[in-house]
Amino acid sequence: SPCSVQRMALRLLASPLRAAASAGVRPMWRASSSVPSGLGFGWSPEQKEFQDLARKFAREEIMPQVQKLDRTAEYPWDLIRKGHKLGLMNVHIPQEYGGLGLGSVEGALITEELAYACTGVQTAFEANGLAEMPVILAGNEAQKKKYLGRMTEEPLVASYGVTEPIAGSDVAGIKTVAVKRGNKWIINGQKMWITNAGHANWFFILARTDANASAGKAFTGFIVDGDSPGLTRGRKEMNMGQRCSDTRGVSLVDVEVPEENVLGKVGEGFKIA
Repeated sequence: SPCSVQRMALRLLASPLRAAASAGVRPMWRASSSVPSGLGFGWSPEQKEFQDLARKFAREEIMPQVQKLDRTAEYPWDLIRKGHKLGLMNVHIPQEYGGLGLGSVEGALITEELAYACTGVQTAFEANGLAEMPVILAGNEAQKKKYLGRMTEEPLVASYGVTEPIAGSDVAGIKTVAVKRGNKWIINGQKMWITNAGHANWFFILARTDANASAGKAFTGFIVDGDSPGLTRGRKEMNMGQRCSDTRGVSLVDVEVPEENVLGKVGEGFKIA
């Protein structure tokens, strides 16, 4: 019966809570001011401020341009500049590199509000986070200062280059290869359906560096500058919806990447990506 199901759910919930309490672990949620006691899932004042800011931006800046952007498929540079100035982009970059260092909840609140107005604009904003996260997680100090720092200093976009024409969800099937020559890596391959690729200042590129290793040790992550010789951006794909979002193929032919742009250790790219 519904009552027995509810009782069972309460028992399942209560057991780990009691165990956590006995171990001195504090819960991660905040009590809501709308109820006198018990569990609450309301936003903190700071989270509400971010939500309100994103909602105001979505309604006052994005919505008036939605029809034009969908009709022309124009990349929303004007909105990106305004959103960057307000702090609605690159929100996960740590504070020591100029970012806000926000968590997943705050990021979700912001992106939800932007997407309410236009998912194409939201995709252009949020794709930066995809490219930046491998650098946040595995980059050394110099890489973080150079590539994360510039994202907070000016309104730039970056791209996450993993998907290929024959390898989307199957990351282990990636064919792009990187070969070490002296103090440089030479990358050859083709990436496909890469968001922001037509405008990216830099790319995170996942490439195979060991043809004989298992997937967990076969790939390495690289930071590739957008103006690297041999890197060619393909034509803009005309999406069914999200038309102002920029999606393209990227060709890499003998692209030279310095050793200093290897992310983490060689062979750890699968984990980093």
